[in-house]
Amino acid sequence: MKFLAIDVGNTRLKWALYEHPRANARVLAQGAEFLDHIDKLAEGAWATLTPPERMLGCVVAGDAVRRRVEDQMEIWDVAPQWVVASAAEAGISNGYDYPARLGADRWVAMIGAWHCALAQGPARPLVVVMVGTAVTVDAIDASGKFLGGLILPGHGIMLRALESGTAGLHVPTGEVREFPTNTSDALTSGGTYAIAGAVERMVQHVRKHCGAEPKCIMAGGAGWKMAPSMSVQFELVDNLIFDGLLEMAARRFAA
Repeated sequence: MKFLAIDVGNTRLKWALYEHPRANARVLAQGAEFLDHIDKLAEGAWATLTPPERMLGCVVAGDAVRRRVEDQMEIWDVAPQWVVASAAEAGISNGYDYPARLGADRWVAMIGAWHCALAQGPARPLVVVMVGTAVTVDAIDASGKFLGGLILPGHGIMLRALESGTAGLHVPTGEVREFPTNTSDALTSGGTYAIAGAVERMVQHVRKHCGAEPKCIMAGGAGWKMAPSMSVQFELVDNLIFDGLLEMAARRFAA
């Protein structure tokens, strides 16, 4: 049963075709497109794929983008299914005030992180970090309950906000330094340390609330940039949302 996983973020669409809808399934093909180019998928990257029999996707870019993706999927006889956060799924319970309002990407990433951690040992509290256009920092206790989380701007949004609101800050991207001595480095360092600080504060909250040291898992296109600036240990995972979609698909499409 060929399975197509789709992750539609704020900037790009990422997809992967798997041999089966289950964890650790073999990847048959994969790719990514900027949202401006997704209307060519059916005649481009998807044209020669083995048709998927099941599909599950995560979209945060809005209904208009979702419909554009569904239009491209009309080359196959497969029903589009999109994740909406629920009260509980795949071992995670949702502590959000209104569970369905939790971003699908955060929900799927937490499920992926939970099972990634379980594969390595006994259940323990988690801090799950997604570093992309926006940054999310979410907490899970050792029972699998989502406790809550933070949302803050990513590097790009921070820089654009400063450039638009402050005269004289149209400068090239700099380096992260402990004591920046030019504006470029000051901007880049400020954004990086803001994200690192949010992660470190959430680790402190979870440590205090759960009485145990949490495992920190980080993902997202810009996650690798944070590594040298983090004071807490963390594991960098490449495809956390795909991992979560596979875990959910294994349960939803079980024979």
